[in-house]
Amino acid sequence: MIILEVEYLCKMLHIVPTPIGNLEDITLRALRVLKEADLILAEDTRTSGILLAHFEIKNRLLSYHKFNEHGEVERLVERLKAGEEMALISDAGTPGISDPGFLIVRESVRAGVPVECLPGATAFVPALVCSGIPCDRFLFEGFLPQKKGRATRIEALKDENRTMVFYESPYRVVKTLSQFAETFGGERGVAVCREISKVHEECVRGTLNEVKAHFEQQEPKGEFVIVLAGNSEV
Repeated sequence: MIILEVEYLCKMLHIVPTPIGNLEDITLRALRVLKEADLILAEDTRTSGILLAHFEIKNRLLSYHKFNEHGEVERLVERLKAGEEMALISDAGTPGISDPGFLIVRESVRAGVPVECLPGATAFVPALVCSGIPCDRFLFEGFLPQKKGRATRIEALKDENRTMVFYESPYRVVKTLSQFAETFGGERGVAVCREISKVHEECVRGTLNEVKAHFEQQEPKGEFVIVLAGNSEV
């Protein structure tokens, strides 16, 4: 009963996906929610400001990112409970998927604040579907640890039989493909997608050895999603 009473007094926290490239990918519902929100929480107000200006949305922005979320979340939840309507966005894609979002969602739920997540852009979905690798069962790993625990994490996935999905930066993609080839074998199938929905979108498919060789010759640029076939022998 206490939670229900709090919900009745509260406004809502909206999790709003934003385009990962092409601005036409934003939904009409997302635009409406952003226009109606009392406050928009943005990972980078400069980046989000460009998007909002394009759609003539002039609502107030507040910076909310991985470096300040622990210090801000309690105050923001109190403002939600007091009746403010908030929308959370990240630089691109769906907040909470390898981006800030989980903490404020968890604390809002605990406080009885209604939370809704709008459907929308997430980079790994189009990469997975167009990879040509089975996508009925998959494991989303996001970003691997950069240093400590990286090799251990990769080794732990050696016998995984589901398709695996990773995010990677252009600076580490060749290193990652090399480590995968060493652990999983160079003949394991992989699809590497970059700049999804942007002008230079590309999906390179083949074995780990083949795709690694491609990006050794062609300088990696943009944001990458790696879709790796599972171990078919397990």
